[in-house]
Amino acid sequence: MEDVKPVKAGWFNVFRPWTLHGAVVPVLIGGAVAYADGTFCWWIFLMVLVCGCLLQSAANILNTYGDFVKGTDTPENETRSPELVTGTLTPKKVFWVGMACLGIVALCGLVFIWYIGWGILIFGLLGLAGAGLYTVGASYKYHGLGQFGVFVLMGILMPLGTYYVMSGELSAEVFLMSLPNAFMITAVLSGNETRDYHEDKKADVGTLSSHLSYENSMRLYLFENSVGFVILALLIAAGVLPWVCAIAFLTLYDLRRLYRNSRLAPSNPGNSRLLVPMSFDLNWHFGVLLVIGYIIAQYAL
Repeated sequence: MEDVKPVKAGWFNVFRPWTLHGAVVPVLIGGAVAYADGTFCWWIFLMVLVCGCLLQSAANILNTYGDFVKGTDTPENETRSPELVTGTLTPKKVFWVGMACLGIVALCGLVFIWYIGWGILIFGLLGLAGAGLYTVGASYKYHGLGQFGVFVLMGILMPLGTYYVMSGELSAEVFLMSLPNAFMITAVLSGNETRDYHEDKKADVGTLSSHLSYENSMRLYLFENSVGFVILALLIAAGVLPWVCAIAFLTLYDLRRLYRNSRLAPSNPGNSRLLVPMSFDLNWHFGVLLVIGYIIAQYAL
């Protein structure tokens, strides 16, 4: 990977704060519906938002630890997670910082149980397990389940859990509104797996994409990035979501850029590196505009 510019090793890269949209958008979706239903609570919402970011951070940190321990990160491919390979940080310290993030979430969970009851426990346990076991313990990333885990845990359960902790109920509207974002946040991981396809094949990592051909991995990436627009159109046409949510279609511009980049990625390392950040942009812009449209509809319609 000599063609890749190394990142600066340190805690900022381990935490990867630029990935936190993956936790923010699902919480915004659940919070928006709770707001419309009159069950919104600001301080609970902010606690859930912090916990979502901590779960995402824990997954990032423990992924760095797990990939190093399992030998996936080596001196030959240290450009993206160089902290442990270069000795900038120690495995023990990285592991315990990741566990501390999970511990804070668990403590916040006690507050949520006090506020709404024991029903929220299942969301909390699944969230902790999803973040903690990605590359540590069960290491479901290495069994081709990473994208499935992101889709279910972050895409579906996080917005449902956000709504539940404020209302004590589940919501079909939250579930349906979550679907476009669930595919898009999964596409971010798909882009990561496609970008690292050849290195992961050599290291026998076992991601979902590595079980496919490179061409099919790219097709999956494009499908996950684009199908959310179809789902949103169907939800608006069926009257499930207000028509103002169509403001999210402005991000078709992001999808167009992403598609053009994907055509060049197989033969150009620079374009391959953009697979993930372009998915980041699409997911973030689409999710925020979707929520803005939904909130506007509560006043305009």
